[in-house]
Amino acid sequence: MADEHDHTFESADAGASATFPMQCSALRKNGHVVIKGRPCKIVDMSTSKTGKHGHAKVHIVAIDIFTGKKLEDLSPSTHNMDVPNVTRKEYQLLDVSEDGFLSLMDDNGATKDDVKVPDGEIGEKIDKMFHQDQKDCNVVILTAMGEEACMEIKEAPKSG
Repeated sequence: MADEHDHTFESADAGASATFPMQCSALRKNGHVVIKGRPCKIVDMSTSKTGKHGHAKVHIVAIDIFTGKKLEDLSPSTHNMDVPNVTRKEYQLLDVSEDGFLSLMDDNGATKDDVKVPDGEIGEKIDKMFHQDQKDCNVVILTAMGEEACMEIKEAPKSG
């Protein structure tokens, strides 16, 4: 009986706190929500009252934060939906590898080499600022539900 409080939690998997539940009626535009298993940013919401004994329904239109795909969901306002834990972290861009990965360093000096150069506009911006203009750059990495992607790049503030 003495060891009933002797729990160890080191082995919790990475997905353990990937999401948390929130009632539909508490979700807000520009907030995040999980639709069809994907972390999304809410771009539009509307509530519709149904018939005499029906429940109000919430119609959510959201954009997948990693793929940019539009997803929609309709669910009763009293139901819970998963909300992804989304973190934004800024890193200094050290290099871009031949195979298209960013070499990054955080404030503590730890390096990270597992984020791919994004396709499209941000990828082109990274190429222009880092390779052509030879500027010191910082990138913002968004992480949610075990996925991460580079969301923006900006010129690093000049130190000194």
